[in-house]
Amino acid sequence: MNVTIIDYGVGNLRSLRRGLERAGATVTVSDDPDDIVAAEALVLPGVGAFEECMRNSRPFHDVLVEAAEDTPILGICVGLQLLFAESEEGAPEGETIEGLGLIPGRVVRLPRSEVKVPHMGWNELAIEREHPLVASIADDDFAYFVHSYCTAADDHTIAACDYGFEFAAVAANEAGNVMGTQFHPEKSGETGLQLLENFVEYARDYHADDLPATAD
Repeated sequence: MNVTIIDYGVGNLRSLRRGLERAGATVTVSDDPDDIVAAEALVLPGVGAFEECMRNSRPFHDVLVEAAEDTPILGICVGLQLLFAESEEGAPEGETIEGLGLIPGRVVRLPRSEVKVPHMGWNELAIEREHPLVASIADDDFAYFVHSYCTAADDHTIAACDYGFEFAAVAANEAGNVMGTQFHPEKSGETGLQLLENFVEYARDYHADDLPATAD
């Protein structure tokens, strides 16, 4: 299974690539929209601020929305946040910045008065509902987080985390093929590797009907 990492100039993609390769994927890193629209599976990384990541990824917005119709997409950290409808980060008070709108929800700041922000380090996951992305991942498994913004847990949450309030650690759209993690799976040990393996397997199964029939 070939997985394409979208390179839009934010973050070091080396550890993410290694993690996906360990998970059994053949990995392409590309900044070409033609590669993105033709990809079998996509990973949208993200490091930094929402507005910057939306601005830098603008050349890929149309192809990402198109790909979401029939392609597995995994957003990581701010990459997950970009998949939501809107974010408060970087917007004037009372306003928001528009996201890709592939998953309903608003990105909000962690409650600084209750917890240390940014949330940096290991925290427990709570599985909220079944999805192939969290197969063989259990309640109380740990993942590694580095973030100041997130979305509140809701109907699109697959796994939650409690840090000042309950937020979505893993989320997906209604169809299930657009998904993401607020934590960094490439930095989350065996739990992260399991999740990446699950994504690769999901993508393989998703395209199974596209494979040529085996001759008798």
